[in-house]
Amino acid sequence: MTLGQQQAQTTQEASTASDAQQQIPDAPRPQVGLPALNTVRPGMGTTPATNGAPQSAEPQQQAPTAPAAGTTPAQDEGPAPEMGADSFRLVVRTNFVEVPFTVKDNKGNLVPGITWREVRVYENNVPQRITNFTVDPYPLSVALVIDQSLTQDNMAKVNNSLAALQGAFAPYDEVALYTYNNGPRLWTDFTGSQSARLNFALQTSKSTGRDTYMNMGGPLAQTTVINGRQFDPNTAPIRNSPSMELKVPKEVHTLNDAILEAAKATAKAGKGRRRVIYVISDGKEYGSKAKTKEVIQYLQRNQIAVFGTLVGDSSLPVLGFLDKIHLPYTMRDNVLPLYTSETGGSLDAEFRQRGIEESFQKIFEQVRTQYMIGYYTHQPFIDGKYRPIEVRVQRPNLTVISKKGYYPTASDAGPANVVTSSPTTTPKQ
Repeated sequence: MTLGQQQAQTTQEASTASDAQQQIPDAPRPQVGLPALNTVRPGMGTTPATNGAPQSAEPQQQAPTAPAAGTTPAQDEGPAPEMGADSFRLVVRTNFVEVPFTVKDNKGNLVPGITWREVRVYENNVPQRITNFTVDPYPLSVALVIDQSLTQDNMAKVNNSLAALQGAFAPYDEVALYTYNNGPRLWTDFTGSQSARLNFALQTSKSTGRDTYMNMGGPLAQTTVINGRQFDPNTAPIRNSPSMELKVPKEVHTLNDAILEAAKATAKAGKGRRRVIYVISDGKEYGSKAKTKEVIQYLQRNQIAVFGTLVGDSSLPVLGFLDKIHLPYTMRDNVLPLYTSETGGSLDAEFRQRGIEESFQKIFEQVRTQYMIGYYTHQPFIDGKYRPIEVRVQRPNLTVISKKGYYPTASDAGPANVVTSSPTTTPKQ
């Protein structure tokens, strides 16, 4: 009896010790075979080779552990976040080019319904593969540039037509207002297109224009001759001495400076907006500090298109043709066609007030219905060299209006989207 009790007691103590031993968790095992410091290189894995044969870098699969007593497994937690070198993804858009273009028929009407299969784009005469195509309208960032060096009659037409200007914009557009005569002037920075601030700026910025001067030189300079006789000997013509002339001040039309100032402000527009400079002028240029070529290059670097309404004598068909003939060392009578053709814009010539009012809606309808294509260029993107572009449509008797080229900039090579995960994140159990 005593021996049986002792044996049972010994068996019970052994069982109790075994249960206590099983409740103690195992200590973490030391890791062996780790690589030496500064010996791991990208692509070689993280485990050393054994006998000249590389080992697998994949971690060993461990059996899932059961949840502790009194707990329930987490529901709908989703997959655990990735860890290590593959835990983040960097997306950089270094060579993507966007080209807006307009298609017109032989009557000057817009052509809808163009598909991407009918479009071809060439850069440096090399065909490019189109990756993006859209006809969705973009919100506009428009800098208005109004010429106040016009004659009084033409200035009155422009002033009376400004009341119809705001109706050409959408509520999500933003507009800034510049005028120029002897130099550019900012009336309001970018504000809502339907705001009272823009309306007030348009009303207060109106000018009477410049007076028309007559150059009284040559035979008409003798103002003291009556009936062929001089009554003032002080103004009598003398040999080797010039006759009296009225000195007419030179006309100053700082169109280049005004477009450059507007371009500097428009270049700050956010991504996803179309950058447009809209000019209402006769196109004359004289007295600007900025050169036309330099301003066009700035516009091309910042993806800014120039559109405009041509007013005054330059809008007449005959005079408009003669304006294209530029004599050296003289004022350029119309420089706007050069701006619009190089930046992918367009120009509408109107002489009457009603035509000027209708041109506002016509121009911005064209801007809002432009096609947009995108492609990845094969050239080194940040080389700073000009790259000519040509867009073609595989239909007869159509005219394609687009920018003639672009300058790649460093801002286009910045990261478009960066997604990172915190290095301290631990996977969920």
